Amino acid sequence: MNISEIVPENIKKLKPYVAGKTIAEVRNEYHPDSISKLASNENRLGCSPAVKPAVIDALESIQDYPDPIAEKLRTAIAEQNHVKPEEILLAAGSESIISILCRTFFKNGDNAVTSNVTFVGFFVQTGVRGIELKKVPVTTGYGFDVDAMLNAIDSQTKMVYLANPNNPTGTILAAEEYRKLVDGIPDNVLLIADEAYYEYAKGYPDFLPAMEYRKENVVILRTFSKAYGLAGLRIGYAIAHPDVIREMIKAKLTFEPTAAAQAAALAAYGDFDFLRKSVELVEKGKEDLYGFFDMNDVEYVRSVSNSVMMILDSEREAVDFTQGMLKKGVILRRINAFGLPNCVRITIGRESEMDHFKNSFKKVYGPKKGSLLENEQKK
Repeated sequence: MNISEIVPENIKKLKPYVAGKTIAEVRNEYHPDSISKLASNENRLGCSPAVKPAVIDALESIQDYPDPIAEKLRTAIAEQNHVKPEEILLAAGSESIISILCRTFFKNGDNAVTSNVTFVGFFVQTGVRGIELKKVPVTTGYGFDVDAMLNAIDSQTKMVYLANPNNPTGTILAAEEYRKLVDGIPDNVLLIADEAYYEYAKGYPDFLPAMEYRKENVVILRTFSKAYGLAGLRIGYAIAHPDVIREMIKAKLTFEPTAAAQAAALAAYGDFDFLRKSVELVEKGKEDLYGFFDMNDVEYVRSVSNSVMMILDSEREAVDFTQGMLKKGVILRRINAFGLPNCVRITIGRESEMDHFKNSFKKVYGPKKGSLLENEQKK
């Protein structure tokens, strides 16, 4: 069989997602004294202590299919966000919801508008459907260009995707600009407001949560993978008009998310103390990292998410830097796949992990940043 004859052209053009190295891979390859995984924007604090017993309890019924609408969790989310349960859809993470949106609303000839530097999951899922994707360049400050995005909308545009805060830049769309975007998008075009980092951003004065300024064509995405620390269980949710949710349910995999994920999310959602500690850890870690970068002449972007993007002089330097840090046991994310080959994203971790980052940085760069140590480049 010639597999290329049966694979659609849009699938052939896709590049498989390349995840960052795992702890096991780094340990086996480099044998560092310690490992700090600061690549994937996970919650390095872990998750709520209420999660484990809830998951164990859920395993007692593992032989049964999970609740397809996650009624208990759906109700809890609706109550906390002051909406009806019919406005909530649960799935296996935000990326799964993006996939559901693509399956539900796109037809041949449609297109979507977004930034050229944003969450690659949207690039992948539109590519799977063979949808034309209009990528608008970011501003000089690495933010979304609202005017350019609105100008890119045409009669075939079905969706506008906005990650707010954005991944990997950590930037937000200012409240005034967000209102301008919502008001400027035609009623028959969906605005996908991806708020994966909502819990970290909601305290910032110029961040306008999508729930506070929404129309019937706005679909809000949130996740339990970040602030709640449940990335390994894959669960997220959408908030949208009941008519939108009703159509999405038709295209959703029937029994996602799993029973264990539903139980974990319900337990985590009620632990406000853990959530507060998660946000405080990140805020303190970011300010400390900014100070370190300032002292070492590192260019970076101030962030509203749980990571910080550092800007290096070239793609070659970004490659050499991340490789040098790997050898020291620090796993970082070079973000060439997101459209910024000369940039590196650092997840904010626990104090010990951030100390590991800073100490390793000094060993890789030497007394000051300017050029990587020759011996690190040659190893």
